[in-house]
Amino acid sequence: MRWENLTDDGEHGRAADAALFGADAVVTRTFDTPEFRGITFHEVRARSVLNRVPGASRMPFEWTVNPYRGCTHACVYCFARRTHGYLDLDTGVGFDTQIVVKVNAPEVLRRQLASRRWQGDHVAMGTNVDCYQRAEGRYRLMPGIISALTDRANPFSILTKGTLILRDLDLLVRAAGVTDVGVSVSVGFLDGELWRTVEPGTPAPERRLDVVRAFAEHGIGCGVLMAPVIPFLSDHPAQLRATVRAIAAAGATSVTPLVLHLRPGAREWFTAWLGQHHPHLVARYERLYAEGAYAPKWYQRRITRQVHELAEEYGIGPTRAGLARRIRPAEPAPPPAGPEPVQLSLM
Repeated sequence: MRWENLTDDGEHGRAADAALFGADAVVTRTFDTPEFRGITFHEVRARSVLNRVPGASRMPFEWTVNPYRGCTHACVYCFARRTHGYLDLDTGVGFDTQIVVKVNAPEVLRRQLASRRWQGDHVAMGTNVDCYQRAEGRYRLMPGIISALTDRANPFSILTKGTLILRDLDLLVRAAGVTDVGVSVSVGFLDGELWRTVEPGTPAPERRLDVVRAFAEHGIGCGVLMAPVIPFLSDHPAQLRATVRAIAAAGATSVTPLVLHLRPGAREWFTAWLGQHHPHLVARYERLYAEGAYAPKWYQRRITRQVHELAEEYGIGPTRAGLARRIRPAEPAPPPAGPEPVQLSLM
């Protein structure tokens, strides 16, 4: 395993000069419990956890923290699969079962945030693999990470498919009192059969919407990344409508559609899954993604327009931070008639 290639920029697909840790810092463990059976954890002591996103990236942020590599969510389309190849690990089953854990991430982050060179930039989490995957239930890295950011009043955001984030709700409420905190949940569709095969290690979509609801009830706005919209499997107008309506009913502040993209590593694994579960669609996918990792612009624009129109219909849209938007309730009944109010005089 090439641990020396796990570098800062390597998180986002480019090798850097200095390794974040050496092979002598790795401890490999397995746990004979039902939730972790068949999974191997590689515990490492990182030298750095703040990762700078390459300038050519499409990401709308510059800094990330990723306490894990590999993900037991096992989403067949996950773009991060390719990063496992940098360690000579399999990007298919290996990505789902060989999990790298940066066990000292909270203390390293605290040290880096205290550096004079750190300017307090926004830190995004959950951008490579999910920081609230099942491993977090055992390693509990996120409470320390959130506390380190909170103590420095450093703005941050979290994207997750994991309901485990509710464990840290009180910490996130506290953080939101001192800095800008963004929380987003990924829910691409509601189809139960599709979910079981394409996202087999994740909580059900309905449970993820419960997360949105819980944050709304605690005064923290929670957006939904409607991702991925999977061509020919979750993009029918009726499916889009049902998904957006459920997102609105949960109290989401926003909904952002993202069409499936298939980068190297993910493309091969997804294509194998498609051939097994939906062989009649293989040729259609070859045509749709013939130009590269992304669906054609016309298709992306069509999905975006449909979702935005549905969001407007169901009352999701731009709003001030922290205010959850819901499906508009029925107009309240007018108050009973009474005497006219009297304007009191100050003199």
